[in-house]
Amino acid sequence: MPTKKDILDLYFMPARRDLIEIAAYLDRLDRHDGEEDFRVEGFQKAIKALLEPGDKSRAEAVLLALSDQSETPIPAATIQGAFGAPSTETTDK
Repeated sequence: MPTKKDILDLYFMPARRDLIEIAAYLDRLDRHDGEEDFRVEGFQKAIKALLEPGDKSRAEAVLLALSDQSETPIPAATIQGAFGAPSTETTDK
């Protein structure tokens, strides 16, 4: 079974890179004009879940923060893919 040091040795640099990429993404959003949409709210919720996962694992908490929890189907698809975050218009409250 790997030790914490083994995990640090294997995954620290990629995790560091990903955190820097997230910080750069947020900086780009801050520098530009225009309206934010539901994806920013979902991303911020995921960051909070990352820091305070509660009784879930961090991965599960982040995934749930970025997942549409609604159970009511929409009348018709508007795109042929996912948005990557739950829309405030389609999410059951």
